[in-house]
Amino acid sequence: MPSAAPTILYIHGFNSSPASGKARQLLGAMRGLGLEERLLVPELHHHPRQAIAQLEAAIAELRSPLLVGSSLGGYYATFLAERHGLKALLVNPAVAPHRLLLGDYLGPQTNLYTGEVWQLTEDHVTALAELEVPPPRSPERYRVWLQTGDETLDYRLAEAYYRDCTLQIQAGGDHAFQGFAERIPELLVFAGFAPGRWRDFNFSDL
Repeated sequence: MPSAAPTILYIHGFNSSPASGKARQLLGAMRGLGLEERLLVPELHHHPRQAIAQLEAAIAELRSPLLVGSSLGGYYATFLAERHGLKALLVNPAVAPHRLLLGDYLGPQTNLYTGEVWQLTEDHVTALAELEVPPPRSPERYRVWLQTGDETLDYRLAEAYYRDCTLQIQAGGDHAFQGFAERIPELLVFAGFAPGRWRDFNFSDL
């Protein structure tokens, strides 16, 4: 793959997988446009340290991908974007999830898509805390999409943390982010793809 070829690394969220709605829509779009080889959507390990190792390997394979992170994936994407100087598009991203997961979340967890049962421990929380970084130093490298109806995360935390970045805040919606498929063209332009490639492609069918 030429070094200048745009690529995308999609990073799913907590207890999620490549079978999630947004991941499937993005995969469908890239497949339909003949760009499937430019996208990686790894199934991440539940432990942050192993997940980051997987993502580092994916970045090395794709060279300089646009990081697209959803929820906890947005937290991972921010850490990696700051480490590697990459661009990132974040969808309802988690801010300081190690604080959220202390307390009621510790204990048995079940992945919503794979059915895997695992234990969320204090070591998971410690590993997440190790990934916390200050607000982006180069905010022009970020796009942040928030919906105020997010029932899982308070969008105002992300609004404050990413305040210097390009923020797009929609009223309503939910944590899954309604209308994601129709916004994939915007994502592709940010990644560096030429808009003419999808002139006749119907993203609303994804």
